[in-house]
Amino acid sequence: MNRRPVRAVAYCAGLVCLTAALAWARAAEPVPTLDPRHWPRLAPVPAPDAALEARISALLERMTPEQKVGQLVQADIGSITPEELRRYPLGSILNGGNSSPHDDKLAAPSEWLALADRFYAASLEASGELRLPALWGTDAVHGHNNIPGATVFPHNIGLGAAHDPELIRRIGEITALEVRVTGLDWAFSPTVAVARDACWGRTYESYSEDPALVRAYARAMVEGLQGRPGTPQYLDAAHVLATPKHFLGDGGTGGKDQGDNLSSEAQLLALDSVGYQAALAAGAQTVMASYSSWQGQKMHGNYTLLTEVLKGRFGFQGLVLGDWNGHAQLPGCSAVSCPAAYNAGLDVLMAPDGWRELLANTQAEVTRGEIDPARLEDAVRRVLRVKLRAHLDSEGAPSRRPFAGRYRLLGAAAHRAVARRAVRESLVLLKNRNRLLPLKPHQSVLVAGDGADSIAKQSGGWTIDWQGTEPNQDFPHAETIYAGIARCVAAAGGRVQLSPSGEFAVRPDVAIVVFGENPYAEFAGDVATLEYSPADKHDLALLRRLHALDIPVVAVFLSGRPLWVNAELNAADSFIAAWLPGPEGGALADVLFRKPDNTVHYDLRGRLPFAWPASPRPPDAATGEVPLFPLGYGLSYGDDGWVRPLPETP
Repeated sequence: MNRRPVRAVAYCAGLVCLTAALAWARAAEPVPTLDPRHWPRLAPVPAPDAALEARISALLERMTPEQKVGQLVQADIGSITPEELRRYPLGSILNGGNSSPHDDKLAAPSEWLALADRFYAASLEASGELRLPALWGTDAVHGHNNIPGATVFPHNIGLGAAHDPELIRRIGEITALEVRVTGLDWAFSPTVAVARDACWGRTYESYSEDPALVRAYARAMVEGLQGRPGTPQYLDAAHVLATPKHFLGDGGTGGKDQGDNLSSEAQLLALDSVGYQAALAAGAQTVMASYSSWQGQKMHGNYTLLTEVLKGRFGFQGLVLGDWNGHAQLPGCSAVSCPAAYNAGLDVLMAPDGWRELLANTQAEVTRGEIDPARLEDAVRRVLRVKLRAHLDSEGAPSRRPFAGRYRLLGAAAHRAVARRAVRESLVLLKNRNRLLPLKPHQSVLVAGDGADSIAKQSGGWTIDWQGTEPNQDFPHAETIYAGIARCVAAAGGRVQLSPSGEFAVRPDVAIVVFGENPYAEFAGDVATLEYSPADKHDLALLRRLHALDIPVVAVFLSGRPLWVNAELNAADSFIAAWLPGPEGGALADVLFRKPDNTVHYDLRGRLPFAWPASPRPPDAATGEVPLFPLGYGLSYGDDGWVRPLPETP
């Protein structure tokens, strides 16, 4: 990743520098005007527990300075071994988007569980009589998506189109259970950003531009992952720690990943904070800080928002985690040294590859007084509180936990049925001229487009690997969109032809063209314009060629965001925004086709979670530009699906 240049900062030594160090941490960057008193005061969930706090205090009294600092550093499994963890008392580890046991992205689930056991045993040895196991966090952002064969759901933008919080809660429960099968404790999800500019490469990680929907989904997903506070299920053996992210304002950075949110304080509160308020009310125990800035100040160093708002006004008692080397972007910091991040309110720094140096430097900075001793104690207390609330001290080795090793739960039929339901509910019908859909399955059907038979293209990023580029064979029991169509058509006695280029030997009765964005994640998906495929119009040429042959055309558009596709809409008789449905994309066929008796299997119920652009510019109320289709738009089969001819010149 590109990083901003850093400047050297001279540090003073000794306890006399504590006041100066704190002042520097709060004022190293220009601090925008923000008054914590404007933010609501929330009660902590769960409520403070005197007995638990007494246990934590007893542990703190017995911990060495090295053990305390170790709790505040997180390493990636690609750069640390269990043997190293025995020598370095780190509090947590993670597997990044491209990290896996033995550097094998197709490693069997049993390899994940075996490695979890080894790290667990190593962390117990490192902590000695304290017996403090390390937490293991994973980017389970649309299912346990690092594990081949696990259930993978549509990305968040598609789930937003479903407008179904109970479905989201069930998805969280399934994800937690499958993460537990492999022995892991902690999911870095959900993303609760309220994205406002679809040029952002993480738009598909946002449920909606509607903060009310994000609020409802944030609560439902956290309760699904962790269980409901106050019930026996809360953080039990079937649930994992959730991590609402990325605090705060990453959805309002003008379409740039790791950008600057220029919203007012009132907008930050009303739009960007609502998902966190809901997630904390649902008992979330960890929060991840954002790479982004607010009015020029990096969130990893924002004392006011991290400490005074999140921990103060919002009453958050859990731990705040940094993002992948996010602390290195603060002025005066590097990947291996950043007292400013700790002083600002981060409790754990994610240091995937520089953890050794960071550990040593942080210990030295504590000794020199560059990190406030009270801040150190508070950070360690928060880590211990999360570990004890998650029963990490009493669960035993990962392989001995109730659901560990029950590999039949990974991609279980009942779990995949929920994923297929999520696919069906996420589809948004934008056009249906002459009510072409639903189709009769006994026809001759041509399936065209480069997305028709591609699990990677229908799944997007964060699927087995970070950018989501894996071949079909790496997805056991997945179903491509073409395979689902072929299944339905064959069952009805029809004929199906697959031709990505749209060539055919027998003239079809109807053509289904599946096309859209190639997989991407994070900044790799940032774009300068919302025009779909501005340099390569082969998809449009395919649609136009079939249309010119007077063949009815159904367009199935795969994308992580709404895009300007006026020409493609004009060239299709029916147009479905399918988002990124995931490995269960074959469920589209259950919606596209009628039953043999001519009745409908499933109606289309998806509604836009984002307004659809009328030009390559993102919809912007300030300019008066009206979107082509507003937030909440979507057709059902009984609706008049006519759409006027649209202008094709940007």
